[in-house]
Amino acid sequence: MRQRPTDEPGAGGAVDGGGSTELRRVLAKFDGLTVASDLAGPQRRGTGDRAAAEDRPAAVSSAMPAAAGSGGEDDPAARARGICLRLLTGSAKTRRQLAEALAKREIPEEVASEVLDRLEEVGLIDDAAFAESWVEVRQRDRGLSRRALARELRSRGVEREVVEEAVAQVEPEAEEAAARALVERKLAATCGLDRTVRTRRLVGMLARRGYGEGLAFRVVRAALEADGTEA
Repeated sequence: MRQRPTDEPGAGGAVDGGGSTELRRVLAKFDGLTVASDLAGPQRRGTGDRAAAEDRPAAVSSAMPAAAGSGGEDDPAARARGICLRLLTGSAKTRRQLAEALAKREIPEEVASEVLDRLEEVGLIDDAAFAESWVEVRQRDRGLSRRALARELRSRGVEREVVEEAVAQVEPEAEEAAARALVERKLAATCGLDRTVRTRRLVGMLARRGYGEGLAFRVVRAALEADGTEA
């Protein structure tokens, strides 16, 4: 996975694995952006994704004054760069999310488009990587179905083709296993209730996570039978 969305736990930043060193390299490629010299100072020691995730927000934050000052406060492009980098400090964002943020701050559309194009070019925006990581995290941590995952990605502006490719990584067997796990966690809370009520509540819970009626009833029926509930 190349980037991890931070709407959910386990997120880092928008750039992969090299910590602040990698981020400095990427930002240095950004037109008009002068990275502050103090970013070359001592770095946090450590290995793995956790250390890299801890370094990235600090590096982006340190670069903010340089980014904002590259064209003056009245320069729309400089403002757009600063806005985007601040938003990317703690979490990956889709292109549309950043475009909407720039529009709210009255950045001219042509300026916003140019800045966003540059961010994509240097790898700070990557909707495909965002979608891939979003699916992994949300399916693992929330047990969401492919349908729900696709809906969430589309609402964040990810193109349909990219969404379809990302959700395809969830195998039908994994989706059903996630549904079973959700039901098992909720089963005890329905003990003592009528079977019909239990079924309705458990199926409803799966439906809210995007599972189809057929799969939901099949999983719930099997769970209730295993629980000893009479037909």
